[in-house]
Amino acid sequence: MTMKKTALDFWVGLFVVLGFIALLFLALKAGNMSSLSFQATYPVKLKFDNIGGLKVRAPVKSAGVTVGRVESIGFDSNSYQAVVTLDLDKQYQFPKDTSAKILTSGLLGEQYIGLEPGGDSEMLKAGDTITMTQSAIVLENLIGQFLYSKAADSGAAKPGASAAPAPAEPAPAASAAAASGASGQ
Repeated sequence: MTMKKTALDFWVGLFVVLGFIALLFLALKAGNMSSLSFQATYPVKLKFDNIGGLKVRAPVKSAGVTVGRVESIGFDSNSYQAVVTLDLDKQYQFPKDTSAKILTSGLLGEQYIGLEPGGDSEMLKAGDTITMTQSAIVLENLIGQFLYSKAADSGAAKPGASAAPAPAEPAPAASAAAASGASGQ
């Protein structure tokens, strides 16, 4: 009897431990921390005019491959720019003239940083700053610009139309009568 009870306790305990591991995995996945890597990284800084909805732990990708994560986001009160610190995996080395953009996965997906390697022979080192950056495209601003340009176009068309009306074309019957009257004289 005690042998059966200890075997049952073992299996129940194992099931509970596996349940906790599964719960931890789901929590890390939901918190965008599932890619916690214990690989060596090196920090690189970027400056942007507008980071949109970029968040800490957002992926850093190059050619579609995740090569790092956003470590921190701050504000430089001297230049009035957002300062983003990346942790890039040491296995991925990038030239010093690499450029960075804030991109969006799909139309309304999460934002991430895309790196485009340059052609420099010297590689980025820990603490370097990538100077060629492109800020996030904020969808609300884009829609506002589109609506403003449409309103400006329709407003410009109205005054132009009233200032110089187009000459009216003669009706076919009137032009035929005028032609026959001119030939009969």
